[in-house]
Amino acid sequence: MRRFLRLVETVGNRLPDPATLFAIGTVLVLVVSHLAVTGDWHVVEMRPAEAGDGAAEWVATGEEHRANSLLTSDGLFWALKNMRKHFIEFPPLGVVLIAMFGVGVAERTGFIAALLKLSLARLPARMLTPATVFVGIMSTLTVDAGYIVLPPLAAMAYYAFGRHPLAGIAAAFAGTSAGFNANLFITSIDPMLSELSQNGARVIDPEYTVSPASNWFFAIASTFVLTAAGWWTTEKIVEPNLNRSRGELVTPEDGGADAARVSPSEARGVLWALGAGGLFAVVLACAIFIPGAPLHGEVGEAVAEAGENPLMPRWIMVVVPLLFFALFIPGVAYGIHQKMIRNDKDVARLFCESIASMAPIIVLAFFAGQFIFCFQQSGLGRMLAEAGGQWLATIQMPSWALLLVFIGFVGVFNLLIGSMSAKYSIVAPIFIPMFMLVGISPELTQAAYRIGDSTTNIITPLNAYLIIVITFMQRYRPKAGMGTLISMMLPYTFVFTIIWAVMLVVWISLGIPLGPQGQGPLTFP
Repeated sequence: MRRFLRLVETVGNRLPDPATLFAIGTVLVLVVSHLAVTGDWHVVEMRPAEAGDGAAEWVATGEEHRANSLLTSDGLFWALKNMRKHFIEFPPLGVVLIAMFGVGVAERTGFIAALLKLSLARLPARMLTPATVFVGIMSTLTVDAGYIVLPPLAAMAYYAFGRHPLAGIAAAFAGTSAGFNANLFITSIDPMLSELSQNGARVIDPEYTVSPASNWFFAIASTFVLTAAGWWTTEKIVEPNLNRSRGELVTPEDGGADAARVSPSEARGVLWALGAGGLFAVVLACAIFIPGAPLHGEVGEAVAEAGENPLMPRWIMVVVPLLFFALFIPGVAYGIHQKMIRNDKDVARLFCESIASMAPIIVLAFFAGQFIFCFQQSGLGRMLAEAGGQWLATIQMPSWALLLVFIGFVGVFNLLIGSMSAKYSIVAPIFIPMFMLVGISPELTQAAYRIGDSTTNIITPLNAYLIIVITFMQRYRPKAGMGTLISMMLPYTFVFTIIWAVMLVVWISLGIPLGPQGQGPLTFP
């Protein structure tokens, strides 16, 4: 295993810079889309229909999926005209810039380091890894903010304990990304998935409904199982492998989070910061729970924008700005107490320093945005999904085995299309009706999809946050690249996929409901 991971790291790090890879990928999309058009490549859409004996029978809908050439005059004009839009609308860019303003101020004033040192005194060293993985899984509640906040904090915590900081980044990233679809609570992704599942199910049963809580019981149990799996993987595979290259580590410019006792001034500063954070929490609670307040209730039809769920709680929709204030306010309070902030110019300087540290992310976002949007516009992703789904439908195997193949298919598909909602909007209309005809409920198909979608998030180049994680890694290992990250995260992909898939099969075989409002059979047909 160590030799294999070392080979992956070596080969991966010899690849061009990630920005160059995305630029090359964009050119390939342009070329392949043109070849697909000139070669008349197309996929005939097939959908399952119920035969007379109840068996699944696939029929053509009459619709053909073809590629759009981006090498034509119109295609190249489209790419150039939308280049600015693709950069600005690159999904993680706004999250990163807003969240990192708050993180940057809190970190550069010393508040985060001081808070960590106080916390580390009370956290048993043995529990650092499971706590990191668990918090990563729970960060799904903050949408994508966990990708920005947790990896650098985990690295600092591990560094303070004398452990490999990249192991902290790995544990945090595994929980946040590979455990994305597990949680103790209903999150913002549950209503979206249930709606897509319901639309797919109504191809067969026009009255079928899928509840947002249909996978809740399974997600709760998955949270604890994946925490244990991440704990074992980090301490038995990932960290021992990283320790063999510990000599390549460098000390960050700020020295990291020193495990020594905090000074009385730092302790008082933390109390001031927590007091300011507490006042913000009170204001936030009032805004959420008082009727008529800005964050009370649901979004509502009147203010919901295109693509937004009007039933979504308002506070979830603004979690990134809330994260900014939750870190910025305590950071400023700590800086004032420590006399690092004396006026508004000092705050502006901290903002500028934060932006300077994000320069690599901004550069990569430009090229990654071009690739992702060009790939979507080319139509190649839809063609691949249709062809793969039809091939999978021809396989004759038991339903539990078919479900495992489906998990693998989604995992591979995740390497081609990173967006969970975009993939499921393609997958649900194909697989949910097909699986219903062989006795697999939509809720079960949705649960299997969530497994395949999560476990390969940490190794797919289309996960835009890989760029950000690499930037965090380079703080401690400047030569770290895509190969370093993928070799570090591959063990989590293997372990999480195997354990989570087996858990699903056993769960259904025992007849345990996936959620409080699930429908369909509780055991495999």
